[in-house]
Amino acid sequence: MDKFASSSGGRLFLAILPDAATAERIHRLASVLKRAHRFNGKLIAPDRLHVSLFSLTGLPDRQIYAACEAATELRTEPFDVSFDRTTSFRGGPGNRPFVLIGEQGLRRLQSFRQLLAVALTRTGLRRLADANFTPHVTLLYDARSVDGYPVEPVDWTVAEFVLVHSLKGHQHLARWCLRS
Repeated sequence: MDKFASSSGGRLFLAILPDAATAERIHRLASVLKRAHRFNGKLIAPDRLHVSLFSLTGLPDRQIYAACEAATELRTEPFDVSFDRTTSFRGGPGNRPFVLIGEQGLRRLQSFRQLLAVALTRTGLRRLADANFTPHVTLLYDARSVDGYPVEPVDWTVAEFVLVHSLKGHQHLARWCLRS
């Protein structure tokens, strides 16, 4: 990684990803819900489904390197997540995210993000470590919105997190395995 993709456009962020089988399951669920809610938006492809942790877009390379250093030093065991509801978030006109969310099944994810925030703060990236975080997986964007609705829980074990460059697809620039 000589130079990060932040200078070549797109978005750069730290994220967790579902495993391939879970991503396919989420995509199938999204397809059913798209029809049920009569959404017109395009489904997010299975290989692009993720939970964003921190945006690194627009940071100079030295700060991105610092974030990667913080990620490398993080020590925590793999953990389970469970998403059990869907809802629409606010968005721009015609661009409302339809997402998977949860509560009880995401507490470990919230704790993990706090650990990562502390690590980022130690490397001088305090402004990234804001407390606002609603863990979610975006399924599609649509002009319409719907209220929250329970779904069969979607679970997976988080064993790693990645640095993603998003521009006409997702490229994973770095990976960090969770370990104690």
